[in-house]
Amino acid sequence: MLEAWIHHVPAWLLVLFRLSGLFLAAPMLSSRVIPMRIKIMTALGLSFCVYPMLLQSPASAGHVTAVVGSGFSFWSMGAMVAAELTIGWLIGYGATLPLMAMQMGGRMIAQQIGLGLAEIFSPGEEQAGLVSALFLLVALSVFVAIDGHLVLVRILVSSFDHVPLGGFRVDRSVFDLVIGLLDSMLDLSLRVAAPLLCLVFLETVATGFIMRTVPQINILSVGFAMRILLGGMLLLAAHHAQVQAFIDTMHRTLAALATFVSGGSPGTG
Repeated sequence: MLEAWIHHVPAWLLVLFRLSGLFLAAPMLSSRVIPMRIKIMTALGLSFCVYPMLLQSPASAGHVTAVVGSGFSFWSMGAMVAAELTIGWLIGYGATLPLMAMQMGGRMIAQQIGLGLAEIFSPGEEQAGLVSALFLLVALSVFVAIDGHLVLVRILVSSFDHVPLGGFRVDRSVFDLVIGLLDSMLDLSLRVAAPLLCLVFLETVATGFIMRTVPQINILSVGFAMRILLGGMLLLAAHHAQVQAFIDTMHRTLAALATFVSGGSPGTG
């Protein structure tokens, strides 16, 4: 009985490493706030739950059997472990990009309305801008509210049906996925920051016009305060649209990741 289970150890380790790759980059799961011991125990628990499911699944049972019945050398096992970590990390990193886009948009907003020097201490990132930290917290809350973390685990588990253990290769589809996700990230960051950028542009034009037409008015003494006040009011007004833009982008990102692991075209448009 013990010998039969020993033959399954290499395949189970590959499952464990693919799941562990998710904890290297996925939203929340890769946070420094979560102790490493908790991450390891969670990955082990998931692997013990997932591996029996793979043995019962018609799509993945053949892949697992092929691994169990083949011999391994140190180098071949190392290459397969690297492949498993890569696909897990890629799925987690892809889901992190929309949150990074929210941070980028918040950083652009803070710089334009005069809050670029306002920083707070963040256990996960040491220091973070005030607006970007706020946007990140909102994005994380929305990510959990739409069950993004559960969808991410489901995508990774479904990858075992389409990507054999140790069979992941970096090819053109990987680059297409990354380029599409980066494009979506930049699009989201601009959509989040666009209302404030337009406001700052109009405020700058109005300030310059007043200074040229009525030079007696010391507009600079109140200009920065007005910019922060108007920026804060517009942030509140645009909050719903910004959150909706994040939700749409996150749904497209998760759909692109699911399509990628199933072997389809990972479009994010």
